[in-house]
Amino acid sequence: MMQIKTPDAMSDLETWLCYLEQLHPSTIDLGLDRVKQVADRLDLLQPAPYVFTVAGTNGKGTTCRTLEMILLAANKRVGVYSSPHLLRFTERVRINNQESKEQDTVDAFVEIEKARQDISLTYFEYATLAALYQFKHAQLDVVILEVGLGGRLDATNIIDADIAIITTIGIDHVEYLGNTRESIGREKAGIFKPKSIAVVGEPEIPPSILDVANSVNCPIYTVNKDWSYQQIDNSSWQFISPLKKYNKLPIPNIPLANACTAIAALGYSSLPITENQIKEGLEKASLIGRFQTIQTSPMVIVDVAHNPHAASYLAKQIEFLKKKQSHNGKVRFVIGMLKDKDIKSTLSLLNADQWYCASLYGERGCNAEVLAQYLQNDRQKNITTFETVYDAYQKAMQDAKEDDIIVVCGSFYTVSAVLNELGN
Repeated sequence: MMQIKTPDAMSDLETWLCYLEQLHPSTIDLGLDRVKQVADRLDLLQPAPYVFTVAGTNGKGTTCRTLEMILLAANKRVGVYSSPHLLRFTERVRINNQESKEQDTVDAFVEIEKARQDISLTYFEYATLAALYQFKHAQLDVVILEVGLGGRLDATNIIDADIAIITTIGIDHVEYLGNTRESIGREKAGIFKPKSIAVVGEPEIPPSILDVANSVNCPIYTVNKDWSYQQIDNSSWQFISPLKKYNKLPIPNIPLANACTAIAALGYSSLPITENQIKEGLEKASLIGRFQTIQTSPMVIVDVAHNPHAASYLAKQIEFLKKKQSHNGKVRFVIGMLKDKDIKSTLSLLNADQWYCASLYGERGCNAEVLAQYLQNDRQKNITTFETVYDAYQKAMQDAKEDDIIVVCGSFYTVSAVLNELGN
């Protein structure tokens, strides 16, 4: 077997990422022993005085973003780790709302490479350690960690969170997490620790989540029982809990359910946050690739929705948008998906006047013809297939009239393909 040459501090980030992709025999290798050992050697197990960890099937990124913007409004020094990235690897780490610099990431990789010795790490474990390394050296007040997959065995779970959040529970990643909401809930609740406070935004909470909280003696607060929210009109909503009540909060550019979960988590934390800081944070909370409008006339929306829960939300948002703006044009979907997703259920929740199905490549990519077959079986019409996402997007743009809506969705890879080509 050919020896892989180890990069060094003078190597660029691309060289390091190619190296990491070849290092470990499998992309996903769930378990905490290896990554925790390396983190311990680098003294990374307490990256900041206060830590939020966010798990869930959907809504993790926008919940993290809401926490981040409110905490920044409260003059806290904040670090966020999220995945996957859309355009650049350095998006995975934000420190005080600034994307990580390539050289800082390389410097972290160099130190991890020295410390790991003969311990094998996956790409994601390396990325997680690099984030923790940068956070530790930035001397932050708060770190927010987005779980990559599941919770219990995800690399982020080497850190004991002060507040452990679960956003939603849906069927996804069944080969790793099980095929029931009970088993998936149990895996995600693995982020609960004896010193944590658990906050759950899933309205139909699986009993397994409550069981895990009880077994580790972790206090748990859940939506519609311990806190709730209500939209007042098109521009405001209210948050209600026994601790706090906030009236006339601004509606952010992210799902209200996720914003509400973030506010609840802050309420149960020991961090002092004012209503004005919450309002300021909400007004600034938006995230690339989450129902993001990148063009008007025709309107182009990109959304990373890739499972039934997210597709249902996306469909409702499009209907709301059509009513709000009196859109009479056609809805055109540019879609590419991974074959390990629940394609049938996801597509069944979306409606389009015209479908542009694109192939995604790599071992997990789904062929456009497969997507088209699912749509035909669901009695959808006007379906064309394309070799690449950008080909599909270009054809949709050529076909579109000014009052049409083009939606690019189905995967992070689909959205990033369009954003990369547009140089966004």
